[in-house]
Amino acid sequence: MKTKALNSDFLMILTAAIWGFTFVAQKVGMDYIGPFLFSGLRFALGALVILPFLCHTLKKERKKEKKPILTKNILLGGFLVGLVLTIALNLQQSGLMFTTVTHSGFITGFYVIIVPLIGIFLKHKTSLGTWIGAVFAVIGILLLSVNADFEISWGDWLQLAGAFAWAIHVLLVGHFVGKFNAILLAFIQFVVCAILSLILAIIFEKINLLSIYHAVPSILYGGILAAGVGFTLQVIAQKNALPSHAAVILSLESVFSAIAGALILHEVLPLRGYLGCGLMFIGMLIAQLYPHKKIKKMARLRTIRKIQ
Repeated sequence: MKTKALNSDFLMILTAAIWGFTFVAQKVGMDYIGPFLFSGLRFALGALVILPFLCHTLKKERKKEKKPILTKNILLGGFLVGLVLTIALNLQQSGLMFTTVTHSGFITGFYVIIVPLIGIFLKHKTSLGTWIGAVFAVIGILLLSVNADFEISWGDWLQLAGAFAWAIHVLLVGHFVGKFNAILLAFIQFVVCAILSLILAIIFEKINLLSIYHAVPSILYGGILAAGVGFTLQVIAQKNALPSHAAVILSLESVFSAIAGALILHEVLPLRGYLGCGLMFIGMLIAQLYPHKKIKKMARLRTIRKIQ
């Protein structure tokens, strides 16, 4: 049992690292193509990657019980989740045009605290730890994003809006994942996100085959590793991990984004920026490690990561 737990921890750390480095792929990819086109191609590829896993899973389910696979409810649920994923992803993707990978990673991670705060309006119980964590995280965002002129960059505003969209995405996934096959739900949302993003790209962006060719390495990383492999590893790892424990490890994504930004893009923040990152990360940990017993359901929701 201990070996299984250690293996799960390793897989979740690997997943967090893959997702953290994805921010670099997203930013580099937009040196050549627009955010909508990048998102569309990336998630079309992600859908193809998880298709074999989906076929295998559905084949096993057919043997157990013969029920319709594509019902009206799962199609509707998948569309709603995919629609919110499209909004969240493209806010994040567009924001990266105007801010750093480090800013994006930590501000996106703020969704961990937004989820239980939104839950208040859904009559979910919220712990003291969530409020303490929120205070730390808000102070961290101010230190990270507010410049000497007391202004916040357009890119950081987009990332913050994206964090709220990611939080709604987490709540929607938490609502539907217990009712439907998780991989089928992921596949449908990937397809919806790909189609909607490509439609937006056709309307608002110039599409050039040579530019797409130059962006291929970033698209491959974002589609195969971040979407396909990352999602699969998360599902496998969380079978043998406590939800709260998984949430803490997966939140390392923001730390890995900062490491990736520094190593690959040579991003450097002022001291107050690093202090802000530290306070945000502490806030995330407090919100996850100090849950009240009555809100274990919320802890489970926080572990259902948005697919980046």
